[in-house]
Order: sequence, then C-alpha cells, then structure tokens
Amino acid sequence: MSIFEPSEGTLVVVPSLSLPQDELRRITAARSYEERLLFLLLTLRAPGVKVIYLSSAPIDPDIIDYYLGFLPDPDDAARRLRLISLDEPWSQPLTRTLLRRPDVLDRLRSAIDSDAWLVPFVLSETEEELAALLNVPIYGPATSLAYYGSKSGAREVGHEAGVPMARGFGDVHSIIAIDEAIDSLPGERVIVKLNDGYSGLGNAIVSKADRSMTRFSAAGETWTSFTTKIRDRGAVVEEFIEHRPLYYPSALARITPGGHAAVLATHDQVLGGPNNDVYQGCTFPAAPEYRHEVGESAERIAGILAERGVVGLFGMDFFALKADAGYAALLCEINLRIGGTTHPYGAAVLTTGARYDAATGLLMAGNQPKFYTATDNCSAPCLRGRAPGEVMRTAGRLGIGFDADRRTGNVFHLLGALPEYGKLGFTTIGDSREEADELHALTRRLLCDA
Repeated sequence: MSIFEPSEGTLVVVPSLSLPQDELRRITAARSYEERLLFLLLTLRAPGVKVIYLSSAPIDPDIIDYYLGFLPDPDDAARRLRLISLDEPWSQPLTRTLLRRPDVLDRLRSAIDSDAWLVPFVLSETEEELAALLNVPIYGPATSLAYYGSKSGAREVGHEAGVPMARGFGDVHSIIAIDEAIDSLPGERVIVKLNDGYSGLGNAIVSKADRSMTRFSAAGETWTSFTTKIRDRGAVVEEFIEHRPLYYPSALARITPGGHAAVLATHDQVLGGPNNDVYQGCTFPAAPEYRHEVGESAERIAGILAERGVVGLFGMDFFALKADAGYAALLCEINLRIGGTTHPYGAAVLTTGARYDAATGLLMAGNQPKFYTATDNCSAPCLRGRAPGEVMRTAGRLGIGFDADRRTGNVFHLLGALPEYGKLGFTTIGDSREEADELHALTRRLLCDA
C-alpha cells in the first residue's frame, strides 16, 4: 500500500502536530502546517479512493478548490472528500483535542467505510488511541518503535546498518554525561541534539572553551532550559563537522505494511537559522556527486527498520563531504514521520505521474526527468492580509501556476497562513535543475511585487 498511489480505499488524514510544543511554538504559523498534507487530496484522481481530512479549524474553500483543480474531474473528487473541522484553531495538538470531542468522533466513524487507513503526520500515543477507537489500522510506525526515530536511536540503527556517522555519544541524560562526552570528542566545538528535536530546533553548538558561547537553534533557549530538556528527553553529543564545503542531503523512504522497504527520493536540504541547521526547504534530486552514497545508505537503514517492524514514510538526514575517494555521506538523524520533504515529493509525483528510478535517482515522467525546488518559508509583509484565492489567481495571471500539459510549474501549500502571517510554501517543478531553480526564484519575486 502506498499513500502516493492508492487505487482504492479511504485515507483518514490526521495532520496533528503531536510534537514537543515548546519548539513548535517557535515556528511561524505552526497551525497552518496541518495543511501540508493537503497534497493527499490529489490521490482522489483514482475513482476508488476516498479522503477524510481533519483539521483544527475550517480550511478555506478556495484552498480545497485549488487542489481539486489539479484533477480531471474536480466535482467527482469533491464527492469523495470529507472535511471534518474541530473548530478549535488554538487547541493543539489536533488529535488530543479530537479525543475530547465525542461529537466529532461520531461524525468521523460515520464517514469511515471498509478498507480505511489512518495517515498521521506524526504518530504518538494519542494517534494510536484514536486508531483503536475507530478500529482503523495506522500507516505509520508504532510508538513502541519511536526510539529508532530519536537521535540516539538513529545512531544505533546507523551502527547496525554499517553507515558512517560523526563520532559521538547517544542516550545522554545528565550534566556529568554531557561534560564527559564533550571532553571526549575532538575539535573546539561539539553539537548537542535533543533526542526528539525536529527541524533543527533542538540543537545547540557548544564551545568547549566557553559554554557561554553556546549557540542555540531555537530562539530564547538558554543553557539552563536546554539542560533541563536533556535530563527529561535525552540527547546525543557529536563532534561538530568543521569540514567545508559541507552539504546536507536527505533521503525519503517507505516501508509498506507487508514489510517492503524502498527509497523514494534523495534531496538536498535548504537550511537556515542562526546555526544553519533549521529546515527551510529542499531541492530534488540530491547532487550527483553524492546521490548514490546517500541512496545506498538510506536503503541499508530502511532494511534494518523494516526488520524491526517499522511501517510508513520516514526521512533520513545526512552530511556529505569530499573525501579522498569521492564523497562520504554521514548519517545525521532518522525522522520516523512525515517530514519536510514529503509534501514536495507528493506534490511532484501526484501532479506529474513521475516514478522514481533507483538506478539514476531521478523522477521520470515517461522519458522526461523531473526536478523540483521547494520551500516552506516564502514570507513577506506584502503577502500578509491576502486571501489564498486571490494569491492563486494572481499566480495564474502571472504565468507561475502549473502547466498541466508540460507538467511543470508551481504547486502551492501552507496557503492558510497567508492572511495572518503573509507566509506560504510552494514546490516548483521543472524539466531541468535550472528550470526549477529559475522559476522558483521568479515566483518569489513576482508574488511580492504583484
């Protein structure tokens, strides 16, 4: 079963941000990230598929119409789509609120028929409780396997898979253990990563000589608050890779309920923030210099996770650096959840019909390779206050929408963040790396000038 190409059945999409809320509050327009899974509406292209999509607040009808507009019969697709809102926009995470709403649970039960799967953004015990109440299987890893998606668990899996990693220590929980790990590693700096941090927001770069020089990825973090989180949640301490140039590729993989593991794509991540480790977007595919190494390492890791019983989509982040014989790819972390590269990949394959060619690492639509550049962070004051429908009409008028004949152009997301925050995301698809990058840059300029 693949959520990117189901032929029949019902996808119950639960885009709940069941993540540590202290880091989540630092993301601009975090609640709108529930919309990142709206690309799954494109699976309604198959007439045997139904989608039930939950949200904390109603989704603007123009946004729904925008996604259905990619399909050959939007009206038929709309009849197979059920939107269920909790009408509680400031209550997070969504699943926890849902479990307190028997009225909504009844509506959800009545909408589900046979052959349904619950598709969560991230899986926690609340999603497992919801699935049990609905008697629906989950397309995602059981919480009993969550350790393998932690920073410490990733090091364990990486060792077993024989994948190179930075030198370091996992499962650190005390100040004494942190100090010992820092002193044991080479170099003038180390990086400390919270076990369950995400998007780079749980990271700190520590100077061995002066802890007051520690640089935190999350705004407002202090050494006192950070070490409290380490005691509660655990961390890894690793050598800081000083090698330059340093690249940040990732891989997206899938394990089916039947245990079949496959790498779906490799990407180069676009990072930002004070430590240049906060996810901003990505490009597909990863650079040819290290694409094979990343894909091969990801395949070995996916095989280990399949043996452990993991199911669903997950990502793996790497460092890539020039070595004596080519490039080396070092495993950085494993994210056992839908991540930042999932929706660009989903948007690309569901709008172009492309398939991943493992031999070349390319997405092929027939004989034509497809490339894309994606961002979650296109924001500007000139976008604030604008309605999603208005921005989409402007994009169409400016010729930066999607060309269905060429299967190139932009697929927008996070549109619900426009009115309040002036923020949106988009995936720019081209027939070459240059075409995707050029249209992506043009789109950024035109949206603010329009």
